[in-house]
Amino acid sequence: MAVTVYPDRARVTRRGKVDLPAGTEVVHIGPLPLGLHRDSLRVGGHGPATVLGVDVVTRHQARPTDATVTELEDQRDALATELGGLADASTVEEQRAEFLTTLAQRAGGTYARSLAAGETDPAAVAAFADSIAEQLTATKARQRELALRSNETGRRKAAVERRLAQIRGKQVPDELVAAVTLQVTAEGAVELELSYVVDGAGWESTYDVRLDDERLAVTWFGLVTQRTGEDWPECELVLSTARPATTTAVPELEPWYLDRIRPLPVARAVAASRARAPMPAAAGAAFNAALAMDASSEAVLEESTSVVEQGVAAATYRPEHPVAVPADGGAHRATVAVLDLPVQLDYVTAPAISPDAHLRATAANGSAHTLLPGRASVFHGADFVGATVLETWAPGEEVELALGLDDRIRVERKLIRRTATKAALGATRRREVEYRTTVANHTPRTARVTVLDQIPVSRDEGITVRAFRVDPNPVERTELGVLTWKLELEPGDIKEVAMGLRVELARGVEMAGWRE
Repeated sequence: MAVTVYPDRARVTRRGKVDLPAGTEVVHIGPLPLGLHRDSLRVGGHGPATVLGVDVVTRHQARPTDATVTELEDQRDALATELGGLADASTVEEQRAEFLTTLAQRAGGTYARSLAAGETDPAAVAAFADSIAEQLTATKARQRELALRSNETGRRKAAVERRLAQIRGKQVPDELVAAVTLQVTAEGAVELELSYVVDGAGWESTYDVRLDDERLAVTWFGLVTQRTGEDWPECELVLSTARPATTTAVPELEPWYLDRIRPLPVARAVAASRARAPMPAAAGAAFNAALAMDASSEAVLEESTSVVEQGVAAATYRPEHPVAVPADGGAHRATVAVLDLPVQLDYVTAPAISPDAHLRATAANGSAHTLLPGRASVFHGADFVGATVLETWAPGEEVELALGLDDRIRVERKLIRRTATKAALGATRRREVEYRTTVANHTPRTARVTVLDQIPVSRDEGITVRAFRVDPNPVERTELGVLTWKLELEPGDIKEVAMGLRVELARGVEMAGWRE
């Protein structure tokens, strides 16, 4: 068997040999997954035979043929029967306890009258009472034991049902079989190859991003999941980046018209909005077209990577070792590639929002791989520090990766001066604030720190904003008031950034959006 897994489906290829006599023969291949695309079924092979036709036949059966499903269903039914028996036994014990209680109540009155009349020996009454108590105690003990057994059996049954739910694709008793009609020209062995496409399978990318000094190791994993109803044993597994469901039509631009707005009556406006609603795209032909594209002194453990084949519009990856993927919906990991990249490290902080210093790595993809979007676990050496998301990363492209916080870079922003003037008749009001940001490097190496701050932007002509002090001068200043400083600090260094703002308000203007 061989399997090519796409992001949202898979193509399965089965191979086998059969000895056939000369003449017209029908070979049945199955069972096949119920969710396969019937128009994707293809038959090829080698030998003295010609394929005359292929039919997909549905076989209706009372029970699933999968041995695992049958065993689990038998376990579930047996546990259900056991639960029923325990419930019956518990009911019997409950009725026994009620009977003994009623018997004791009725006998109590009779014995009381007999004792009063001197007709009954008190020892006999005590013996009767002891017998009732002993039987009730035994009944209650059996009820507790039955409750414990019932709870345990219920948990076992729930576990079996969870396992059945994981492999629900196998629980349908019906199965598909491919009936291949062959014209055999000479008696002998014929090798057949049957391939089909099935939904309920796919793969996604995840990464381990490990920072070690000035090197960044990016390990790319492919997580394969499938619920096709068919287990994939250890076989030739290929991960493809092709997206068969995406249309392959070349986009064409429609004319772009501008016109005056002409109000429509309500009924016509509703009809027009419905007419503009997008129609669902047919994916069958596009899918078939896309399928054609798939053609130091200590020893360090190395990851087994995949062999990459670059196609015209997609890449395929073949893991070096076989991977078994059962149809249980679980994620099964295969290593796609390991990248060792040089990086430039720096820190970014925006103390107006938070005093945290974020470690940032800037790296260029020097490999031939286009890394797909996926979640990434970030490590500093052997320590897990957090998670991030990698976007599509093409060969040669430079990206910035957030690698967590570093508390050894201490950042503090203080408001050191605040003044405000009251408005005089016909005069403007003024407000001034001054901030000082201190950055300290407590790491054992030189740290490059990017400090971000901002000056408010006025959206009213009655509000004027000026920066009367910015020290040192920022390396960048945007139209939206964002200031950028780039500081380089040796171990133990402390540097400061000062910024002073002046806001002038025209007469009668009240300001919104101010914050300190």
